[in-house]
Amino acid sequence: MHVDLITLYFLAIGTLLASAGMTLWERRAHPKRSKELRILAAGYATLAIGCAAAPFRHDLPGATGSALSNLIIVTGYLVVLHGVASLSGRQYRAASIGILLVLALTWAVGGGRWQEALWAYVSAIPIAVVCGMTSRELLRSDRLKSLRSRHIVVMVSGAHALLYAARAFILPWLAALFGQDVLSVAGKITIYEGVLYSVVLPMTLLMLIREEAHRQLLQESQTDYLTGLGNRRWFFEEGTRVIHDGGVSQPVSLLALDLDHFKAINDRYGHETGDKVLKAFAEIARSVVGPEAMLARIGGEEFAALLPGHDSVRAKEVGELVVRRFAETISHRVNGVEIRATVSIGLAQSKSETPTLADLLAAADQALYSAKSLGGNRLELARTGAHQRAANDAVANRRGSAV
Repeated sequence: MHVDLITLYFLAIGTLLASAGMTLWERRAHPKRSKELRILAAGYATLAIGCAAAPFRHDLPGATGSALSNLIIVTGYLVVLHGVASLSGRQYRAASIGILLVLALTWAVGGGRWQEALWAYVSAIPIAVVCGMTSRELLRSDRLKSLRSRHIVVMVSGAHALLYAARAFILPWLAALFGQDVLSVAGKITIYEGVLYSVVLPMTLLMLIREEAHRQLLQESQTDYLTGLGNRRWFFEEGTRVIHDGGVSQPVSLLALDLDHFKAINDRYGHETGDKVLKAFAEIARSVVGPEAMLARIGGEEFAALLPGHDSVRAKEVGELVVRRFAETISHRVNGVEIRATVSIGLAQSKSETPTLADLLAAADQALYSAKSLGGNRLELARTGAHQRAANDAVANRRGSAV
């Protein structure tokens, strides 16, 4: 079936306008990305206007129509770049203005003499550059790095950039070798690919935003709202996985942490002060245990830290540093009265057999109770042997329903 160039132009215009409409509609489901979605929709609409103007560019005198169409189309690509960059909190205003000024100057200087060459070849250069910048922006974005759909957007934008680079630098050579009929074929290929681009890129960017929203919801469901640490559910799910994956190949230690006399702080000074104490402890503990540890708030003033690769000696050093720093650092004043808070810690470490998280936590809890009974503000090691196994069973029975 033969499809003429005008039909392809109108098909591209329709898909771009449909993409703009769907992107605007998506704002209802993702209000946090409303600004970025508006920018992307504006970019698609601008591209549609540029494509609509292209078939009628010869109706204006001289090179005015071609220059205007090219500038509008490049502006659309720049707006899309701006929308993609906004996802990572960046902008390309200076670069965008520079590209448009250079392009306008090129048309002003050479449009009258080399109008067709500028339209067929040179006009593709800024499009290739902007699409390459879009692809690069997505590649270097730390916020979007873990999203799988990011790679699809990178490939789509990168392939579009390569096509226009070929139009700018390879097509002139092909036209000289095989004649001007090559330009007609290249035009149809460009529009066919443009139709695919106008569908795939917007759909993939919407997929990217949906995937980001899903990741944020998942993260929120696994995060304690007050301290920003992992919550109980996350700790047991991820902790079980880490222990299972590690097996007996590496030591695993667990710290059970509990703030001393925290109820008295809440009762005397109020929950707002208690929340500040919890936040301060979370910051100190997180800075001490490091990024490899799994640190979570598993109860009101109860915390747990799983330390993969830590033997009892190394884990004891970490725990004692938490105790010392918290006791030295935490200080609040309410009505002129200084509040001091401390933490007690129980430490348990896996042995040669494959441990379970419940066993480690039960042993660490028993050691924690020992630290509390000795006055708190200290770390105690879990006992070993038959006596420890009996104690672990007793603690496990108390916590079994919660675990």
